[in-house]
Amino acid sequence: MFYYVLKYVLLGPVLRLLFRPRIEGLEHIPADGAAIVAGNHLSFSDHFLMPAIIRRRITFLAKAEYFTGPGVKGRLTASFFRGVGQIPVDRSGKEAGKAAIREGLGVLGKGELLGIYPEGTRSHDGRLYKGKVGVAVMAIRGQVPVVPCAMVGTFEIQPPGQKIPNIRRVTIRFGEPLDFSRYEGLENEKAAVRAVTDEIMYAILGLSGQEYVDRYAAEVKAEEAQQAPPKRFPRLRR
Repeated sequence: MFYYVLKYVLLGPVLRLLFRPRIEGLEHIPADGAAIVAGNHLSFSDHFLMPAIIRRRITFLAKAEYFTGPGVKGRLTASFFRGVGQIPVDRSGKEAGKAAIREGLGVLGKGELLGIYPEGTRSHDGRLYKGKVGVAVMAIRGQVPVVPCAMVGTFEIQPPGQKIPNIRRVTIRFGEPLDFSRYEGLENEKAAVRAVTDEIMYAILGLSGQEYVDRYAAEVKAEEAQQAPPKRFPRLRR
């Protein structure tokens, strides 16, 4: 109930008014039945803008940190994400990927839409990074279509570290559903899941027009963090 109140009464109309999203290819979202919507991830705002314009309910696998924050703000954030039906996924440890796949397949098994960002994290520089293979495993095992999606302009409205978004128009594009039924039974084959993932990322790239980096975003972020000069704090005068 809370999901639809936010979508149609509280949040959705405000987002449409402020960001006036151009919507392209919405007809590619199946009217019913299970499907995966796989998109690029440029901004925290993506979590709200895409669901606001899709007619059907869509469930995202959200990082567990959104549900475990301290204090009043943390509790409010957790309540919000639970209220809109998002599923917390722990991204640390060896079992994290398996847990995410299990949760995602549970959503698809109910005939619902599953939203996923194959890059695994937000892009820190606006480029599109190599996709993780979990999306391919779910698509093959669940035998569901994958609808590629591109958020265009959301990096500019809310780049990393910026809490209040800039008000400007964005574009949301959906491509034709991708059918991977030819890979049935091959979800445990590394070459197959890599090929499916790359095909999904190529479709997203064609919609977004981003620069592509054939590396995982998390690895690049970690490297750049190590290379960054240490922060210097001014000495206190005695």
